[in-house]
Amino acid sequence: MPPPHPVAAAVREAADLLRTAADAGKPCLPIRDLFTFGDIVSAYAVQRLNTERALAEGRRPAGRKIGLTSPAVQRQLGVAQPDFGALFADMTVADGGTVPAGRLLQPKVEAEVALVLADDLPDPDCTAADVVRATGFAAAALEIVDSRITDWDISIVDTVADNASSGLFVLGGTRVPLDRVDLRTVRMTLSRNGSAVSEGTGADCLGSPLAAARWLASTLARRGDPLRAGDVVLTGALGPMVTVAPGDVFHGEISGLGSVRVGFAAEGE
Repeated sequence: MPPPHPVAAAVREAADLLRTAADAGKPCLPIRDLFTFGDIVSAYAVQRLNTERALAEGRRPAGRKIGLTSPAVQRQLGVAQPDFGALFADMTVADGGTVPAGRLLQPKVEAEVALVLADDLPDPDCTAADVVRATGFAAAALEIVDSRITDWDISIVDTVADNASSGLFVLGGTRVPLDRVDLRTVRMTLSRNGSAVSEGTGADCLGSPLAAARWLASTLARRGDPLRAGDVVLTGALGPMVTVAPGDVFHGEISGLGSVRVGFAAEGE
C-alpha cells in the first residue's frame, strides 16, 4: 500500500488539531505551517473534513457565513477575496439571550446583515438581483466569532481551516423584505455595556451586503454545494469586531433593520 499523500495527511492532522482544541476548550498553535504558504485549497479541505464530521454526528446545517469582507482585513491577511464557513443550528443564540461562560474560547462580536433565503441559489453566474429574488427577509445580526488558534494568531490558511473563525450567531427579531431597505446605505452601531464600540455602513461590506451574498452564492454553486431555501447567510461585518469580557452585554442597531442583543455570562454563572 502506498504511503498517504503528504497534503492529505496534513489536512487530517490540521482538522484533528482544530477539533481537539474545540472539544478540550484549549486553543492550539497555528496550523498554517503544515501547508505551503497561502494554500487556501488545503485550508478549505480541512474545513470540509470537520464539517462532514459534524454532520455525521447529527449537527444540523443552518446556512453559511462570509468573512474577510473588509479590505483592511484582507490586506492584513494578504488576500483579495472573502472567505466562508458553515453555520449549524446549535450555533444559534436567541435575541436577548446569554452565552454561557466557557462556551467559546476567545470570543469577539461583530454586527452585520443576515439574509434568510426563501429559494435556492444554484446558478454559478448568480447576480445581485438573483439574491434579492431568493431572499425571504433581512435582519440585523450579531456574529460571535471565535478562534481555535491561540491568541488569534491567524493567517488566511488558519481562519479558513477553522471554519472561517465561526462561533455563534444571533438574529434580530425584525424581519424586513429587501424591497423596504437599501442594504448599501444602512448604518450600524454596536454598543458594549451601553457605549458605542464599533460603527459602519452597508457599503463597508464589499460595497454592499448583497455583493457579499452574490459572491458566496456563486462560489458555492461552482463548488456543487449551493445555498438552499431556509439558509441563513451572515453577509459580513459592517465594522470592526470587538473583544468580549465575561459579563458584557452587546447591542447592535442597524438602520432599517432594527436591533439585536446578546449577553455573556460572568465567570462562575
